[in-house]
Amino acid sequence: MCGIWAIFGSDGDISFQCNSVHKIAHRGPDAFRIESIHHFQNSCLGFHRLAIVDDLCGMQPMRTFQHPYVYLIYNGEIFNFKELQKTFGFKQDTECDGEAIIHLYAKGGIEFAAQNLDGVFFFCLWDTANRKVFIGRDTFGVRPGFRVSTETGFMAVCSEAKGLINLSINQSAAMPTSQVEQFPPGNVETYSLDAQGRAFLTEKTCFHKIGEPPMYTTFPVEIGSDIKKNIRDLLTMAVRKRLMADVRVGCLLSGGLDSSLVTALVVQESKKLGVDYKIQTFSIGMEGSTDLEHARKVAKFLDTDHHELVFTPEEGVEAVENVIYHLESYDITTVRASVGMYLISKYIKEKSNSTVILSGEGSDEIAMGYIYFHKAPSAEEADEESRRLCRDLYMYDVLRSDRTTAAWGLEVRVPFLDHRFSSYYMSLPADVKMPQDGVEKHLLRSAFAGEGLIPDEVLWRPKEAFSDGVSSVTLSWYEVLQTHIDSRINDSELEEAAKTFSHNPPHSKEALYYRRMFEKHYPGMGRWLPYYWMPKWSKTNDPSARTLKHYKQ
Repeated sequence: MCGIWAIFGSDGDISFQCNSVHKIAHRGPDAFRIESIHHFQNSCLGFHRLAIVDDLCGMQPMRTFQHPYVYLIYNGEIFNFKELQKTFGFKQDTECDGEAIIHLYAKGGIEFAAQNLDGVFFFCLWDTANRKVFIGRDTFGVRPGFRVSTETGFMAVCSEAKGLINLSINQSAAMPTSQVEQFPPGNVETYSLDAQGRAFLTEKTCFHKIGEPPMYTTFPVEIGSDIKKNIRDLLTMAVRKRLMADVRVGCLLSGGLDSSLVTALVVQESKKLGVDYKIQTFSIGMEGSTDLEHARKVAKFLDTDHHELVFTPEEGVEAVENVIYHLESYDITTVRASVGMYLISKYIKEKSNSTVILSGEGSDEIAMGYIYFHKAPSAEEADEESRRLCRDLYMYDVLRSDRTTAAWGLEVRVPFLDHRFSSYYMSLPADVKMPQDGVEKHLLRSAFAGEGLIPDEVLWRPKEAFSDGVSSVTLSWYEVLQTHIDSRINDSELEEAAKTFSHNPPHSKEALYYRRMFEKHYPGMGRWLPYYWMPKWSKTNDPSARTLKHYKQ
């Protein structure tokens, strides 16, 4: 995890503007640099580094001897950078994976570069010779990115929105905060700089869509006629490539299907790669948590260096405001699920030496894993819902996994969102991916049946949302939150809430509580969240899986 920040065409106090870069210091605690290019007015690049690959030469802004006029800042991992060197015949100055972006750009332009990257990224590339600035973000938006641009030529980018608010366009005008927007995943934008360093958008291109097979050269996986073998092989390679790191790799382990499969493959593949340490696994829950119980069984089965964090309801409630600040969201289910991930990330940072953390995000969206898919009217509608969830992942579960780990200087990696695995799985017939025999993700589970990778009781363990799994059997986390909030907001305040918040009006005291905390840090920015995440085809007013009829059964 790193943090990037850049500003172009500002007539304001540039030294004051640059203070904003420190709002994302948590993303890169290892080093910091800010650089102005002397012949461009009122523009500069900032970078906070979390050193994962090539500790010696990986500082940014990055330049190469072969292309000294190109400056690059990026947050991400390019897993196929060595394969790209062989395919296109360029030689890197460093062992840094992101350097490949510069060489690909020099060879074929920015769209060509983005299309050839097997990885996750948000980058800003500045071609000073041609007075061009390019911004790009990976297909699923695994790495976060925000930007603002105005008709007057002011443009800025940052890994998180908090680094862009309170900037000023010039000495007398503040930048409208409503112009701070998420950069769209799977896109690249081109800006031209004028003589005053002002940036104007000239082109916007979608270089890759979710579900499309990738075009790049990467690690080979032979696809045959056996669907289940293909699933196993593609997910195994997705995990294997994500072990690329010069630091220790660990796993979040909830004891559910997704995190258990990822952890088992990490253990298996790390041994093949000659990793000389036990994989650390991390679980969190309240006393009596179902996740803690199942994670303990998986960790014992896999012989990992297992860590448990038991948190109290009071500790969870106390963390909510910090969680909302880091999330930059007030979505109910996202906030609930983020508290446990935020607290376990804090534990990992303070009590272990793992820096890269693998997690199971993305499986539910790709493999129709949510409990409400049991209620889908047809396979075709379920398939469309799966694709919609994937398109919006960057605003919900992917956002949660990135922000809660980055808050503590960790880097999360999500193998289920590997381009080859996801595009193959999404290409399968819709009816094959549907829940079967009352079990969601039946195809994914059956693909690993008989492999001895994880215990059968975990392989076939029913879906449980992270915010529910951390709860005890008798006391749900969402009930803890609602009980705490109920005494702090009265009924009349909730009735008036719709007048105050016309976009996404809060329909519960919990929603209003989160919205107020969000507005405290990001006033007027409620439209960053397009809608509240809720289960489809289900009669419920609460996003918790525990409210669904199928869960109770």
